[in-house]
Amino acid sequence: MTVGFVGVHYPHPTHFDDFIARVQHAVDVLRTTPSCLSAACWVTAEGESVVSTAQFASDEALAASFAAAHEAGVDFAYDERERLPRQVLTLRPPPVLPEETSVTMPTSG
Repeated sequence: MTVGFVGVHYPHPTHFDDFIARVQHAVDVLRTTPSCLSAACWVTAEGESVVSTAQFASDEALAASFAAAHEAGVDFAYDERERLPRQVLTLRPPPVLPEETSVTMPTSG
């Protein structure tokens, strides 16, 4: 089962550009690990947060990829460059609903 990962980082404005580079480096390293299906660095439209996203083939692949990135020197530590604690989410695909309970979205028009 695929596993998603989202990290929302809140750097101080004085560290914002450096933090983008830090997260982009982590993403670049994660992309090279086996079973990493995708990884990206984003910035919120308001320009207040840096968001990392990734998708892995399994829980084991996620753990192995982060371990490999750590061994490669990627800095995942929370420190004074961040103004708020980061949010880290692990995502899983939703369960498949039986057909009789599936939800149909209304159309506009």
